[in-house]
Amino acid sequence: MSLTRHHKNSWSRPIVEAAAIQRGMSPLKAAPTRVCATGFTLLEMAFVVAIGMVVTTISVPMTKTALKTYHLNAAVSAVTGAIQNNRYQAIMHGYHYNISFNPASQSYQVGSKVPPATAFSNVGSAIPWSPTGDVTMSPSTTLEFFPGGMVTASTGSMSFSVSNGATTKTITVSGVGDVTVTP
Repeated sequence: MSLTRHHKNSWSRPIVEAAAIQRGMSPLKAAPTRVCATGFTLLEMAFVVAIGMVVTTISVPMTKTALKTYHLNAAVSAVTGAIQNNRYQAIMHGYHYNISFNPASQSYQVGSKVPPATAFSNVGSAIPWSPTGDVTMSPSTTLEFFPGGMVTASTGSMSFSVSNGATTKTITVSGVGDVTVTP
């Protein structure tokens, strides 16, 4: 078996081996070994970066649209939940409640009229229905809930809209407290 292996530069190997033997070294230890280079070429890295940029360019607008839709759905859910909750509170406690939606502060305030009171007093502090600021409501609305389950609009109307700029959902409250959202 030969001590030399075939390499691209195999012509230099016998010279190195002969010099090693003259110095009293093993020819295998003195022979240069070929170092294998690992890593990426600049062209490969450029392709990976280009593909990443294309994927990012496609996904960013889709993510923004999805977030706006999520914020709109969350705001609609908060508003409809607050309406239903206050109707149940009026029925359960046996006195009037109201809820005032303020589009400017994107919050609502709950009030109650505990007998023998003649005016509503705030229950707690204002609660945000959209903390992100990218959802709007119109018009400003105050709904009054009666102990028998009836609902009236003391300000605004029984139907109002919530929008994220691209999509608008209309919330309609019936006189008996049914809440519907369209579309």
